[in-house]
Amino acid sequence: MKTLFALIAALIPAVVMASSEGVHLDKHLTDLTDKASLQRGAKTFMNYCMGCHSMEHARFNRMARDLDIPEELMLENLVFDTDKKFGALATIAMRTEDSKVWFGAAPPDLTLVARVRRPDWLYTYLRSFYVDPTRPWGVNNTVFKDVGMPHVLADLQGLQHKGTAPVAVGYDTLTGQEITEEHEDVLYLAEPGTLSVKEYDDLIFDLVNFLTYSAEPIAVERERLGWWVLLFLAIFLVPVYMLNKEYWRDVH
Repeated sequence: MKTLFALIAALIPAVVMASSEGVHLDKHLTDLTDKASLQRGAKTFMNYCMGCHSMEHARFNRMARDLDIPEELMLENLVFDTDKKFGALATIAMRTEDSKVWFGAAPPDLTLVARVRRPDWLYTYLRSFYVDPTRPWGVNNTVFKDVGMPHVLADLQGLQHKGTAPVAVGYDTLTGQEITEEHEDVLYLAEPGTLSVKEYDDLIFDLVNFLTYSAEPIAVERERLGWWVLLFLAIFLVPVYMLNKEYWRDVH
C-alpha cells in the first residue's frame, strides 16, 4: 500500500505540469540510431548550451564512443576545457553562486532533461521564444511562461513576435497555393536569422535527439536486448506448457 501511495505521489506533479501547460506540443520523431543527427546535436549543445548548462552525469569518452566521434576530434572541437581529461564528467566552470546572481536561479543540469520534460516539450520549447520587452532578457516563451533563460539561439532562428498573423490551414487543390487565415496570439518570424525556418527546425531536432540520448545512453541497447528476452520467453513457454501439462495429467 505504501508503494502505491508513493507511486501516486510521484505521478501527481507530472500530471499537474502536463495539464497546466495547455499548449500544443509538436511531435519529435526521436531516432537514437541516427549517429549523424546525434553528432550534430552534440556540436550544437557544446557550442551554445554548455556555457551555462552542465551534463554532470555524462562523460566525454562515453559520448565519443556511443556517437562514433574519434577521440582527437572530440577533444579538439567539443571539449573546450583543455584541463579536463577525456574521461571526465561534462561539468562547467561557471559557479552556482554566480549563476544565481546573473540569472536569478542556477541553470539546471541537462543530462536527464529529456526524461523530465519529454522530447516533444523540448522540441517545441526551443522553437517558441518570442520578443517580450517586459522580461529581463527581452524574450518570453509560449511553452514556459516567464522563463528566465535568454534566447541563446536567436542569431540562428531570428526574432519571433507574438500577435495576429496569417497561418497556413491547407492548400488549394486547383492552384496548389497555400491557404492562410488570420489567427491571434500566434508566433511569426519578424526578423529572420542566419538559418531558414526548416534549417533551424532541423538543428533543434538534432539537439533534442542528443538530449534524449544523454538521458538514457543505453536506450538502443536496452531495446535490442528486449527483443532477445521476448524471444527467449516465447521459446521457454513451450517446455513450461508441456511440463505443466505433464504435471497435471495424473490429477485429472
